[in-house]
Amino acid sequence: MADGQPVRDGETARGLAYSGPPPPMPGEAVEVADGVLWLRFRLPMALDHVNGWALRDGDGWLIVDTGLNLPDTREAWEAVLAGPLGGRPVTRVLATHMHPDHIGLVGWLCERFEAPLLMSRLEYVTARMLMADTGPAPEGGAAFYRAAGWDEGRIEAWRSGYGRFAMGVAPLPPSYRRIVGGERLRIDGRDWRLVAGEGHSPEHVGLWRLDDGVFISGDQVLPKISSNVSVWPTEPLADPLGDWIAACERLRSELPADLYVLPSHGEPFNGLHPRLDALVRGHGVALKRLKRRLAEPARAVDVFGSLFARPVSDGVYAMATGEAVAHLNYLERRGRAERRRDGDGVDWWRATGPEETET
Repeated sequence: MADGQPVRDGETARGLAYSGPPPPMPGEAVEVADGVLWLRFRLPMALDHVNGWALRDGDGWLIVDTGLNLPDTREAWEAVLAGPLGGRPVTRVLATHMHPDHIGLVGWLCERFEAPLLMSRLEYVTARMLMADTGPAPEGGAAFYRAAGWDEGRIEAWRSGYGRFAMGVAPLPPSYRRIVGGERLRIDGRDWRLVAGEGHSPEHVGLWRLDDGVFISGDQVLPKISSNVSVWPTEPLADPLGDWIAACERLRSELPADLYVLPSHGEPFNGLHPRLDALVRGHGVALKRLKRRLAEPARAVDVFGSLFARPVSDGVYAMATGEAVAHLNYLERRGRAERRRDGDGVDWWRATGPEETET
């Protein structure tokens, strides 16, 4: 899963074809389509890279996603700007969504080139909120993780590390240009349709070039892993998995099957429809396993084995918890599970309705 999350059991990349060049090294760029350069930046986590894209935009470049605000990422950008981008200016910066590996240096680039930031409203506002949310850690967050089954030691570690979002993100521009799904964006005289997503982040936006089928998918569609879909303490009863599945089904109906997909993690591929089918199917299998697990009452932290193919390490424990709660909330919303909170503030979940079998 994106963001360093363990791979879900049963995920596959069947039906995909990889025809692009080898990935670029940091500081380099390779052309993957006419006027589209592929950039790559290192990440200090299990998921060790994020892709960025430079789109020819008249006499300059429109940049899509930037990597984290880290010294080696800035160094890579300096090399890209002076080398593959030919010293031409950045005209616009577009962020697919608000996660730090995507917006870490948007403010730095916008300020340097006096370039506007293009971003959906919910992504921009959420990022600004998280940048300002530096602590102290709210007790509501502690209650959320206690309900999920965290012990007090893990909750205290969460408190001590609270507010780290801003550590990987340069100050954001004080204003932005709002983009929305369905809108057409003119880049270098060619039309790109903005494609809305949901579930992984509040209002994710990808870009589809209409005349040749290039699709910058962000984290909404990845080739070998699925994006983290989590519930967080700020909205504990949310149903992001329902949003995610609905978005995948909508994209399958709205987008052509033969698009050339440029993802934020992994390599460019063909096979959009099989991949969307696999993503939805993978969550369906996980939900059936989860419901069978809930024949006996369980906490969110007790169901990791039903959802993930590998042990959950400390570095991704919060994301695994958020994803487990997302699956549990999905079942609860649909009358297939219920929770009971005990006197210690811990939620115990159990299945309701008929038993399900895996297909």
